[in-house]
Amino acid sequence: MAFWRAVSFVAAACLVFGGAAQPRGVPYPAAIEQPRDVAYPGVISLEVDATDVARGIFRVRERVPVAQAGAMTLLYPEWLPGKHAPRGAINLLSGIEIRAGGKSLEWRRDPVNVYAFHVDVPAGARALDLTFQFVSPTQTNQGRIVATREMLNLQWEAMLLYPAGYYVSRIRVAPSVELPEGWRFAAALDGAVTTGATTRFAETDLETLVDSPLFAGQHYRLVDLDRAAARPVRLNLFADRPDQLAASTEQLEPHRNLVQQAYRLFGSQHFDHYDFLLALTDRMGGIGLEHHRSSENGVDSVYFTDWSSATSERDILAHEFVHSWNGKFRRPADLWTPSYDTPMRGSLLWVYEGLTQYYGFVLAARSGLWSQQDARAALAMTAATYQHRVGREWRSVADTTNDPILSARRPAPWRSWLRNEDYYSEGLLVWLDADTLIRERTNGGKSLDDFAHAFFGVDDGSRAPVTYTLDDVVAELNRVHEYDWATFFRDRIYEAGAAPPLDGLTRGGYRLVFTNAPTEYIKGHETRTKTADFSHSLGFTVGEGAVLSRVEWGSPAFSGGLTAGTTLVAVNSESYDADKLKSAIKNAARENAEPIELLIKQGTRYRTVRIDYRDGLRYPRLERIPERRARLDEILTPRG
Repeated sequence: MAFWRAVSFVAAACLVFGGAAQPRGVPYPAAIEQPRDVAYPGVISLEVDATDVARGIFRVRERVPVAQAGAMTLLYPEWLPGKHAPRGAINLLSGIEIRAGGKSLEWRRDPVNVYAFHVDVPAGARALDLTFQFVSPTQTNQGRIVATREMLNLQWEAMLLYPAGYYVSRIRVAPSVELPEGWRFAAALDGAVTTGATTRFAETDLETLVDSPLFAGQHYRLVDLDRAAARPVRLNLFADRPDQLAASTEQLEPHRNLVQQAYRLFGSQHFDHYDFLLALTDRMGGIGLEHHRSSENGVDSVYFTDWSSATSERDILAHEFVHSWNGKFRRPADLWTPSYDTPMRGSLLWVYEGLTQYYGFVLAARSGLWSQQDARAALAMTAATYQHRVGREWRSVADTTNDPILSARRPAPWRSWLRNEDYYSEGLLVWLDADTLIRERTNGGKSLDDFAHAFFGVDDGSRAPVTYTLDDVVAELNRVHEYDWATFFRDRIYEAGAAPPLDGLTRGGYRLVFTNAPTEYIKGHETRTKTADFSHSLGFTVGEGAVLSRVEWGSPAFSGGLTAGTTLVAVNSESYDADKLKSAIKNAARENAEPIELLIKQGTRYRTVRIDYRDGLRYPRLERIPERRARLDEILTPRG
């Protein structure tokens, strides 16, 4: 009967609208209050219970003072600094209850902005009492794991709601955390007072709180990287096991050198203290995230105990430390926002991240975290990638600055064609190009270091952010050395289809070549990542389980119909392993050799692919150009 009533209603509607039902939209709700540069009345109390590490559940109690009755909107942080995108984990916020004066209040999620919650504050209420949970991932397919039985990473933005209508720098918060018994912690927050398992921090503003994450764990070691300094720098180590904390004096010395080399580069410090938070773990999710007075970093558990295999990870601390100057103290004007509901625009991420990537490599070498040979090998891998990045034909570096929003670092089927966040490493090559150009044209009298010192070294000691535009970057470069920098960047950053930016290597005294043997850096990278890289020969990378993790667009493997996710079963009728495939590639280069025969599995189907490839194994490295000045070596040499 109900069915026929529905049919009758539709028929009647068609008659009313002349035989065709006409859709009607629903008006949008009123816009959420925009942030204002005024102080929020009162101090928010934020208490986080982080003791349930077995299940990764963080329990939160929050008291938000209110000044008057009526409609109020609370926001969950959405646009997160350092992630350049709306990446707030709203899907993991649960169990929300709001009370005032002991009475439960009804809340309503905004129908447009799902990060916003509306509540009516009753007359006479002085505060809203909130309780909720952040249910963190327990498997990697749910997201990054932030709590294990040995350690945790508490990111405050995941643990709070804040009032709409105010700059986050004008909202005051009194935070505290309860940790498992016997655990130690590290954070850039000031005024820590611990009573039992609970630590209370000094009142601070919400912007500083979110910029000051906390690491905690059972196995902890503190290393002073700048002894007796007025502005201390500390390396806070957390590990899965206590033996993994056994860093030697020789291993720690480059970390101390990193601090001094950064000071010599920038000539300033924009923090009163700085804390590297470094997790040595195979259990908690990896991370590399910048903050003004700290950085969150995750590396393999054997970072110190198998030092040689961790080479490809040893630039991460340098990269994040540079961000204290480039990204936190000075940041692109369109990436600065007054609150976490304001969209970010990443048009200058090739400066924010690309220049930081460049100086991350440079400082890793100058400090001794890398040898110069390691640095050249890393640059060779980067240069080889972009020499053959076919997506450069249709997409500019500038357009990849949208990728934090477009792709959110999700796996991609054809990375070499789609491109993804290439502003990091292609940006690095562009900045090497700029550095060697300045050095060549001034006969070594000036360098990009002069730009870094002038641009990021202003206002020593100040933590107040200073924004920049492309015009500011160009103007400062012209003060270092006058050149048509606007055209320089237009050609390399803003236009697609230009030649790969490898001139910096040539001016630096090196050329990119390919040989049949990998560098030690590549060997270590393959060991650490459990991969075998054939990207410059057959055109794929093999991951664990003999599964292709990447296939290069237009490569011999691409022509053979291989895709990421394909499993290699056999090579020339023998069960697959990396050494057998290397032998097959070598043999195929001989005169009159047969094509390489691969038995593959795609889904539930097996098939044989014959790849007629004859050029042998190809691994990138840099080769010295004798007649050229070795400017690259000069760039990588420590400052005295």
